[in-house]
Parts: sequence; structure tokens; C-alpha cells
Amino acid sequence: MKNVLPLGTVWLAVVLGAAYTGDPAMAQVNLAGQWTGMYHEDQPDRLPGPELGDYGGLPLNDANRMRAQAWSASILSLPLYQCRVHPVDYAASFAQIRIWETVDPDTQQLEAIHVQHFAWGTTRTIWMDGRQHPPEYAQHTAMGFSTGEFIGRTLKVRTTHLKEGWLRRNGVARSWNATLTEHFTRHEDILTWHVYIEDPAYLEEPFFRNRDYVLNPSGRMGPYPCESVIETDTPENYFPHYLPGENPYLTEYSINHGIPYEATQGGAATMYPEYMEAIGQMPPPEAPEQ
Repeated sequence: MKNVLPLGTVWLAVVLGAAYTGDPAMAQVNLAGQWTGMYHEDQPDRLPGPELGDYGGLPLNDANRMRAQAWSASILSLPLYQCRVHPVDYAASFAQIRIWETVDPDTQQLEAIHVQHFAWGTTRTIWMDGRQHPPEYAQHTAMGFSTGEFIGRTLKVRTTHLKEGWLRRNGVARSWNATLTEHFTRHEDILTWHVYIEDPAYLEEPFFRNRDYVLNPSGRMGPYPCESVIETDTPENYFPHYLPGENPYLTEYSINHGIPYEATQGGAATMYPEYMEAIGQMPPPEAPEQ
């Protein structure tokens, strides 16, 4: 008579065999850890901040360009804006991020991935349990509503229900009805984050940015306290802005860097290498008369 293993023993052997052999159907990439940003990428834009009037390479439409041109840096002195958090598609550009998982204690199935940003101390949740996005009228927040799935070794995330935010810290906006498609890919101790922003209200074409991080096993994320204060005396109901045609600083970037003014004002065409030919046909910037 042949030896026959009990069915439970066979199933246990299959599960353990898959676990020990690293069967991709039985495992997912673990992104958990403390990650530190690598600031050799876009350092002037991410830390000191972009210059006024620098919209080149951004697919702005006319509505977004007009809004950016009306922006005044003095807005950041208002108590309402001093502690206004960076939106989810921008917050990870600064300092550290911390990633951890929530798993079902019985099934060990991954339920959610959480990302905490040092900047403004915000935390987002990426739901991994197959739930649907809420209806359009549901609450919009700075972190939005995110669902994810693993495509091979890459975490793909879709985010909706965002509050209005910005693409750059010089007045370039991102509307409340934008959607994000993100990819998180881990290469051993390096984590690459890509975000693809679709925003027909403010962009002629989708906008793409990416960031890289290095694993910091001994790192600890500190608190980010922020308290609004009255910095300057302003008239009642004062809101810093410029009316169309009245912003005196829009040409400074063009003049200081020798770039034709038209080329600094963005648009989908400015994202592509072929635009260099168009720049060559434009008149050079001229300093205003003293």
C-alpha cells in the first residue's frame, strides 16, 4: 500500500514551499522603513524654492498661467497659509518619509500602506484591500483618497478627492478635481516615487515628477510643530495678490537668466526638446528702463 499524506499536510507543504522559494504570487515588495530624500534632484526648486515667473517646462493652460501671475509671495505671511500643508503630490518632495503596513492579523493579507511626511506632519493611507473610491461628492482633503495594487515589484497608486494644491511654490496651481497615478519602486536601499498628475482644469497635458529616497535604518522622524502667528499688520480682509498686468516681478527671472519672456511662461510645448528651436527665434529679454 502506498503512503498517502493527509490533505492538510500537502497544503502546508505547498504554502511553505512557496514562501521559501519566494513565489511572487505569495509575496509582495515591502516598502516599509524610514526614507531620506536625495536632493541632488531639482534642489533649487525643492528647498529654497522656484523663482517668481519661472513656469517653463510646466504644461500650464491660460487659466493656471493667469492665476500664477496674480500670485504674491506675501500670501505666506497670512496665518491661514503659514501652516497650510503641502498636498500629497508635493509633500514627499521635502525631508523624510516613513512607510509602514497594516495587515490582517489572521490572514496576513495586506490591508493598507501608510506614508508619513516630515513636512507638516501629514500622513496618508493607501488602501490595498480592493475597496472602491468614494462618490464625487465625498470630502476632498490634502491627502486625497488612495487605492493601490502591486504590478510586479512596483506599487501603483490611484488618488482622487484632493483639495486644491499647487505644482510649484510660486503660484502654479493644481485644481481640486485632479487625479494622480503614482508608482513606488524599490531597488534594494533606493526608493523611487513617480507621480503623474492629470488636471484638465489647469493643465494642457498631464504633468510628471519623480523623487528618489535612500533607506535610513537608524533614522527617526521628528515632530513638525507649526503655530500660526500675526507677522505683520494688514488692513481688514487684506489678501495679497496682483491684478492682471500689475505684477512687477514676472520678468525678473527672464532677465536674470537671459531667457525670452515667452519661454518662461510655460505651456505644454515648453516640455519638449523641440521647443529649443522656437526659443532661438524669440527676441532676447530686455531690462526695463530705469
